Amino acid sequence: MADDADAVTRQLTEGAEPDRAGARPVRAALILGLVIVAVLGGLIGWLGVRSAATNDLAAQRELFLSTGRQGALDLTTIEASDADAAVQRILDSSTGAFHDDFKNNSGPFLEVLKETRSSSRGTVTEAAVESLSEDRAQVLVTVGIKTVTPGEPDQPERLWRMRIGVQNSGDGAKVSEVVFVN
Repeated sequence: MADDADAVTRQLTEGAEPDRAGARPVRAALILGLVIVAVLGGLIGWLGVRSAATNDLAAQRELFLSTGRQGALDLTTIEASDADAAVQRILDSSTGAFHDDFKNNSGPFLEVLKETRSSSRGTVTEAAVESLSEDRAQVLVTVGIKTVTPGEPDQPERLWRMRIGVQNSGDGAKVSEVVFVN
């Protein structure tokens, strides 16, 4: 029996050594696998954040571009019969110094428009964001304008280029500046 006990002890002792030695490569592989998973998880998270930031920037760019285009249309599409509403539309979609200047100077503009009963229709032919920051953009817009005045011959369409400043305020993106460029 003693021989049997010694044999069992030897087997257990001999069997234990190879298991410990075999555990080292398994443990190293497990640690390496966990490190790889952590690195890949971090990389995927970083790519997700970058993708979201890119999508946010594209959405902001599109908002500023559409606001600039609409601002150009509001400024160039005016019917004498609906002039008060057109001026209100411009005021509602503007902010800052441009809003204040337009509000203060719209009276004489309305008088001339109603007196001549003229109308104009603008068509945006080209538009692009020239510069962009977190809450502002400069939008370059080319507009074709057809003006009709009763009793006068047809006038050819005129092309205007405008640099429209757009600012994101608490009420959304609004026109903050209009400069006519050559």
